Amino acid sequence: MSLTTGSKAPGFKLYSSELKEVSLNDYAGKKLIIHFFPMAFTGVCTTQLCTMRDTFGYYDELGAQIIGISVDSPFTLAKFKEENAYQFPLLSDFNKEVSAAYGAIYDEFVFGLKGVSKRAAFVIDEDLNVIYAEVLENAGDLPDFEKIKEIVR
Repeated sequence: MSLTTGSKAPGFKLYSSELKEVSLNDYAGKKLIIHFFPMAFTGVCTTQLCTMRDTFGYYDELGAQIIGISVDSPFTLAKFKEENAYQFPLLSDFNKEVSAAYGAIYDEFVFGLKGVSKRAAFVIDEDLNVIYAEVLENAGDLPDFEKIKEIVR
């Protein structure tokens, strides 16, 4: 079951591509945009995160933070971040607990892979409540970037 608008965002502690522990509470008092993505180095995932990279200044000016989460290892995410010059943290949900808590996980993905993050976008307010939730069933679809901009504004 995915989260709905108005619900409390599930807390988490995950490791970043820099091997630093990051928690949801680190973002209290700020708006946070969380992008879940299935797998680093795939076409649609790269497009999703590059779109956020290319509009980073817009969100930064509004004081909003961006993070990306996938079940990839921190080491894979470090290379993905480096190759695409992402300015925001990429967090490893290798144990799949956060993806599950946000209702953003496939029981079975392509090639029989199990427990892969769904493509999803959440906007969390300063009090750590969900103010926008979009979980996509089709991994080939992209989040509604214009709606995310509108919500953050």
